[in-house]
Amino acid sequence: MLLTVDPIGGSYCDQVMNAIESRMAQIWVAGEPVSDELRRRRTPIDALANAALWPIALMLIIHRVFVLAINGNVTDDFSTVYYALRRFHDGVSVYNETYHFVDPHYLYSPGATLFLSPLGLQTDFDTARTIFILANALAIVAALGMITRLFGYSLRSALFPFSVVAAYLTEAVQNTLVFSNINGLLLLALASFLTLLKSDRRWSAGLILGVAILIKPIFAPLLFLPFAKANWQTIVSAFAIPIAFNAAAWPIVPQASDYVTRTVPYLGLTRDFANSSLPGIALYFGMPQWQEKFWFFLFALIIIAGLIALLRYRYSDPLLWMVCTASLLLAGVFFLSSLGQMYYSMLLFPLLFTATLRRSPMHNPLAWLAAYGFLTIDNWNSDEWIDTGRWFTFLLPTVGWALILIVISVSAVVWALSEQKGTHHDRLQAA
Repeated sequence: MLLTVDPIGGSYCDQVMNAIESRMAQIWVAGEPVSDELRRRRTPIDALANAALWPIALMLIIHRVFVLAINGNVTDDFSTVYYALRRFHDGVSVYNETYHFVDPHYLYSPGATLFLSPLGLQTDFDTARTIFILANALAIVAALGMITRLFGYSLRSALFPFSVVAAYLTEAVQNTLVFSNINGLLLLALASFLTLLKSDRRWSAGLILGVAILIKPIFAPLLFLPFAKANWQTIVSAFAIPIAFNAAAWPIVPQASDYVTRTVPYLGLTRDFANSSLPGIALYFGMPQWQEKFWFFLFALIIIAGLIALLRYRYSDPLLWMVCTASLLLAGVFFLSSLGQMYYSMLLFPLLFTATLRRSPMHNPLAWLAAYGFLTIDNWNSDEWIDTGRWFTFLLPTVGWALILIVISVSAVVWALSEQKGTHHDRLQAA
């Protein structure tokens, strides 16, 4: 075959090859060498974290909601509430359960029954349950976003998706959704209360706290926060909600008096199953009464010492004081009350965020060991060490709550003593 010769030089074939090589170079090789300045640049960590964590968070939420929660569990908190609300709408006695059975029981007050009654308007059980699960799942995400903002971080920061991923890996979130209970919405109420209290919106903070107390009286100790700062508006509005709803509900809830005569006495009993509180553990293991009282009063003193030591920061470091005090009170209720269930620990999520502050109990490794205890989904049951593994699994939240109470209180006392020592030293130097 004859090749046509280009008069300028080279053959036509060479020109074709050169064109191909040039085109390939454009496709496979960057046009200019990467400069040293570009090599030194790094992808912003927040952008990288958001790109990595949000897909993981989304898949965890979908799995927990549409697989685990929709599948359900033997433990079913929702049906107890739903059918009680249906009885309310049908004019049937709400408090008609047999309390010596192990099944979950309806324990809400007449006022809480009235407040939650719209949920019973949905006549299809599966639809109502799915809506309730979704509401709690979204409430958890919203609460974490609110807490992120409370600590001064943008929702575009890495902290927000990281907190969602971490939360959805805990026992508290997983079992809240699987058991279909209201703790996700209560976490949102807690986050709202803390946010409003910090911004000094006293009436609104009290209304939110009042709703939380109406549904779960374990929130009542949080009244200490406005009391310590003489925020009487918050206290008044917090009391007004339970009083108003119970007053309105008493004439319309069928046989409302049964709540006082049948349910309230049951609430005072300590059960020996699915109960991680100190009294529950004492009953389960047959602890001598004197020993139970010793541990009870010891930890009560630890909590009081922590509350007193933290008080000095209510004006100088209000966020640290508010979150640590609330967490100390709530963990104290979980640990010392007649009933403490592991998924209550979701309400301690704000405490974990204090790790971002200059000073925090969460800077202590023991605090994270405690968090593992009351948040882990791990099952330590062992084929080799049967009793040890079973007891270890059963005691994890109890030990976790006890340890976090100690860490918060000791940290607060150490801070206070260190500051007083420093102040005394400065005075001596000045003299």
